[in-house]
Amino acid sequence: LIFAGAGSGKTRVLTHKVFHLVQQGLFEPEEILAVTFTNKAAKEMETRVKNLLSIDNLSLSIGTFHSICAKILREDIKVLGFSNSFAIYDVKDQLDLIKVLFEQNNISKNIISPNQLRNQISLYKNKMIDPETVKRKARTRLEKTISNTYSEYQKSLKINDALDFDDLLTFPLEIFDKKPSVLKKYQNRWKYILVDEYQDTNRAQFEILTLLAKEHQNICVVGDDDQSIYGWRGADVSNILDFEN
Repeated sequence: LIFAGAGSGKTRVLTHKVFHLVQQGLFEPEEILAVTFTNKAAKEMETRVKNLLSIDNLSLSIGTFHSICAKILREDIKVLGFSNSFAIYDVKDQLDLIKVLFEQNNISKNIISPNQLRNQISLYKNKMIDPETVKRKARTRLEKTISNTYSEYQKSLKINDALDFDDLLTFPLEIFDKKPSVLKKYQNRWKYILVDEYQDTNRAQFEILTLLAKEHQNICVVGDDDQSIYGWRGADVSNILDFEN
């Protein structure tokens, strides 16, 4: 665990760490997984590592949580009954689908707006709360409306062979749970894991890292608990504070 404040060179630390692991012959580039939070950071990291190693073609897995998970799903999502060419819905696609569900079920926008419902569903997914759990706990009219629509929303996505952005994080966990041999494949593929901006990880991201790193126990995370600003979308600062446990 590396605590590093803003502007103290977190990306530099990670890129030099990758350089060291490869240059010293400790790991092959393809055995290393580096995870960042933005595509820009991933690109920057890749460029720096290539320059340090003086190679043009790098067989290293560097990307955001979402892009790495999307690759896992393109390979193995058939376990969950989707095709490998599934669609990924953006915010507009999600809202269009929710509006259709509003019409079908005569839901008044005075109760909740489509965008508020989309945000609520996203928060549930980031905290790994499934539709059944929400349904079980629903008491008020609003809670029942949310739980029913969340459930229908997930069914409609499956019918359309589509995932939303949050599913990209939770579906690999479902696959690992249903088919341990798939998890084993990725544990053997990535023997060293590095993570940037670790303070911004949510529960699903924490679970993914825990499972992937379980076999070889090689994980290096960089972050700063003072910079955790994504609590509103499920980020859990206790992931970094309890890292050693």
